[in-house]
Amino acid sequence: DAENKGLKGVANWMYVQWLEEQDHARILSEYLNSQNAHVQLKPIAKVQTMWKDIDEMFRDTLRHEQEVTKNIHELTILAWHEKDLPTISRLQWFIDEQVEEENSAQDIIDDIEQVGSDGIGLYLLDKQLAERSYHKADALQ
Repeated sequence: DAENKGLKGVANWMYVQWLEEQDHARILSEYLNSQNAHVQLKPIAKVQTMWKDIDEMFRDTLRHEQEVTKNIHELTILAWHEKDLPTISRLQWFIDEQVEEENSAQDIIDDIEQVGSDGIGLYLLDKQLAERSYHKADALQ
């Protein structure tokens, strides 16, 4: 949607985000396999693919990250009840990562609130978001 709106920087930010999320899935899958768990992938429900503007796009991104954080916290609490210390240790990486994920989305929302979601402000923000580059997750290194 960002590319269709001519926002190549926003599209780049989202693409890098997608790559990072693929890393996160791989980290979790590798951990589960190392614990002799059976990883079973299921279809993902249809997701939103169009937004009225980037403010709505990033607010939706933040809501999604908050939901992911909630799920990770629930898994961690379950691991504590099960006294599953290796899983607690692995989930701690995800807990820390989610703090960064939520902060990143919130920072962009704050920027949008300051510069607006159109005009020169949007142009400059788009240029800034174009500078984001992908770095393999440290847990995969």
